[in-house]
Amino acid sequence: MKIVLLGYMGCGKTAIGKKLSKTLKFPFIDLDAAIEADENMLITKLFETKGEIFFRKKENILLKAFLENQQDTVLALGGGTPCYGNVMQLLAQADDVFPIYLSATAHTLTERLFLEKESRPMIAHISDKEILNDFIRKHLFERNFYYNQAPCKVKVDEKSIEEIVKEIVALLF
Repeated sequence: MKIVLLGYMGCGKTAIGKKLSKTLKFPFIDLDAAIEADENMLITKLFETKGEIFFRKKENILLKAFLENQQDTVLALGGGTPCYGNVMQLLAQADDVFPIYLSATAHTLTERLFLEKESRPMIAHISDKEILNDFIRKHLFERNFYYNQAPCKVKVDEKSIEEIVKEIVALLF
């Protein structure tokens, strides 16, 4: 079984994925971290030096390799991964793959991301919460078409990681 977590940055894909992998005793893979390791370069540097098209192609190659692997795994996608190429189609057609959309409101995402925006290159330049909220709302509007194609959705607002993991496990078994 391959559990694929998707959703906007700040929804908890990595934190939830790590806890879920421990609970299920499956390995955890963060797709962005896998790309950085494969390229031996931070994603921000990859975008600067090789561009987004290179990054998206690499992302697609590594995702396909993951889907072809027979090992049980928990995978956290990058926030934009489902929105490029045929990613949602790949997930829908793959055997033994369970895509789960970790859904959060723009308010929740704004509160979480404002505290850590310096470590998020896409929003590091935004210094006002209201502007950040507008930015997130725009992105969610654009991306929800893709995110909502996931057959399973879990709302993460006002829930602990443990509560979310229990909810995911209940969906799977």
